[in-house]
Amino acid sequence: MNIITWNVNGIRAIAKKDFFEDINKMNPDIICLQETKAQDAEVEKTLSEMSDYHRYYNSAVKKGYSGTAILTKIKPISIVNDMGIAEHDNEGRVQCAEFSDFYLVNLYVPNSGQKLDRLDYRKIWDADFLKYLKHLEKTKPVIVCGDFNVAHQPIDIKNDKANYNKTAGYTQVEIDGMDNFLNTGFVDSFRHYHPDVVAYSYWGYRFNARERNVGWRLDYFLVSNSLVDKIKSVEILSEFYGSDHCPVRIEIGF
Repeated sequence: MNIITWNVNGIRAIAKKDFFEDINKMNPDIICLQETKAQDAEVEKTLSEMSDYHRYYNSAVKKGYSGTAILTKIKPISIVNDMGIAEHDNEGRVQCAEFSDFYLVNLYVPNSGQKLDRLDYRKIWDADFLKYLKHLEKTKPVIVCGDFNVAHQPIDIKNDKANYNKTAGYTQVEIDGMDNFLNTGFVDSFRHYHPDVVAYSYWGYRFNARERNVGWRLDYFLVSNSLVDKIKSVEILSEFYGSDHCPVRIEIGF
């Protein structure tokens, strides 16, 4: 089973580029998209030609903001949007698809803000989301993928010292949040199989960051520990453009 996660930074914008050709090349069984930046009807209209996939959306109340989508060739047992916590559930950031052997959670974690004005909220979010995942895990193993909005270690960000505790995505609060996921039994699949590889999944649009490879690894597949032996490969697909993030792919067997 091939699963792709991709923060598309606007589904209507990326659809005007090579998005559909790129998806055909990758040929995933399941696609998890983040930052669709459109309401459900607009996402459906944009993706309507993808008739091989069952399509599910979770849009933010605020128009043109956040939003997630799951497209899957394998019909899920169920799809549930959001965590069930009112404080967190109006931005379209979480989808959970249940399959026979696992839960797949599509995730777009809140950014802590240019002035770190949402950092306190982010700390609450991370704690509540971890409880949500552990509750799911009581029933069956979990794969959670998406834009976690954190570079976990110095290897995951080009300019670690310049950004540490100054820039959203690389504060100790956010790093601690990722530590908590990993310390409670989830495995960062890419880093597990590629412990020393420098690879990024996000590059800002300014200063030719992508051409210079001044990037961050923000997009992850975390898996329940019981699934690690089933993973065949994990790849960051930096050859695909269209967004300020690139896709990440996991191949896992059941």
